[in-house]
Amino acid sequence: MLDTSELILTPRGTIYHLDLHPDEVADTIITVGAPERVPKVSRYFDRLEHTRMHREFVSHTGYIGRKRLTVVSTGIGPDNIDIVLNELDALANIDFNSRSLKNALTSLTLIRLGTSGSLQEDIPVGSMLASTFAIGLDNLLHYYVPENNAEETFLLHAFRQHTRFTGNPIQPYIAQASIHLLNHFTSDNYHHGITVTCPGFYAPQGRKLRSASAFPDLIPLLAGFHQGPHRLANLEMETAALYGLSKLMGHHCVSISTIVTNRRDGTFSKDAGAEIDRMIKNALEIIEQLK
Repeated sequence: MLDTSELILTPRGTIYHLDLHPDEVADTIITVGAPERVPKVSRYFDRLEHTRMHREFVSHTGYIGRKRLTVVSTGIGPDNIDIVLNELDALANIDFNSRSLKNALTSLTLIRLGTSGSLQEDIPVGSMLASTFAIGLDNLLHYYVPENNAEETFLLHAFRQHTRFTGNPIQPYIAQASIHLLNHFTSDNYHHGITVTCPGFYAPQGRKLRSASAFPDLIPLLAGFHQGPHRLANLEMETAALYGLSKLMGHHCVSISTIVTNRRDGTFSKDAGAEIDRMIKNALEIIEQLK
């Protein structure tokens, strides 16, 4: 039995941060960063079943046809992903009455629909990208006990050799997308590549306003990494944490991004809202068909 300090429930029996009851969450879950993006996804549902809002966590559960879906906002950054993934897993796999693991565990399907910045000139603003792997420059996965497969281990070693991050405070980690889900996002609509997850938006992504950056050449350094068919494609703030925790918990996860800025040519989207909406509609058509 889990202590009340470990599995924290509200007086109405919901999980602490998301404020959700197990029957209010589908097995197929879309994550978005911004709370206001949740209704921009759920407006395409045929009907809504549940809506919840607590702090930055907004969730809507409903149906497209016969497909039951939940869309939930995570807020920004890997620390919020730690909260959301652990609580979604608890909602699926812990009996709240006995406070113990269920005998039969559920593997969730998780699809991130987010925004990011391109590291490559041939991935322009307005593109959609599916992340094959994600390399985390944050420290979240170091608090867990991940296991890398041979390809992850090879790519992480090559990345460390290329960037020379080994030995300084940045200790990268890597996790792979669900191949099963990734295979559904292989049309010509999607670029593919490795995503770099950063713990911040400014200096951690190579931006400089007034404060000096410890890594002033970060963008060209990252953009120059190529290993066989693999290259670093984009920067954002959640995917490595999502992939790492999903893999640890036995869930399937893929991250889809709209490219709203290109860091190589210095451009930013003139109509990000329309480009994000295009990603949402395209992804929902695919998600509705998932088995």
